[in-house]
Amino acid sequence: MSQAATTTADAIAALTATLGEALRALAAAGQPARACRLGGRAYAALRREHPVEAQRINALMHRLARMSDPIEEHTMASTDQQLDVRAEPPARRHQLIFDTYEQLAPGGAFVLVNDHDPKPLYYQFAAEHPGRFSWEYLEQGPDTWRVRIGRAA
Repeated sequence: MSQAATTTADAIAALTATLGEALRALAAAGQPARACRLGGRAYAALRREHPVEAQRINALMHRLARMSDPIEEHTMASTDQQLDVRAEPPARRHQLIFDTYEQLAPGGAFVLVNDHDPKPLYYQFAAEHPGRFSWEYLEQGPDTWRVRIGRAA
């Protein structure tokens, strides 16, 4: 790795650490949903070019999401394709989910099956695909979460 690349990587790591401190402080000040929205934007900016730093933001978002209010739940049945990520390593899950979403035709949807609330993923989708996705909780724990994720027509 060149000196310039090392310097850039170090700068990105330092910025990610600083952002993490700021997001934790914002959540502790009573605004965890706002912290998650900002974290989602940071994740979206980092995930392709700086996946290690994106994963750090993702891990933080999982902690912060436990502090925020639940996202509205729907109880409708779904016959959409299911993507069960429970057996996947956590570091691989979000990429599988984003890849599945990218393959959807307009108006299509899939059901994500997970072993924890995927609320951080909601904020990441909101940052990358504002107004172009739908999110419907079909089941909310305690052991299994099912979320219908759709692509706008």
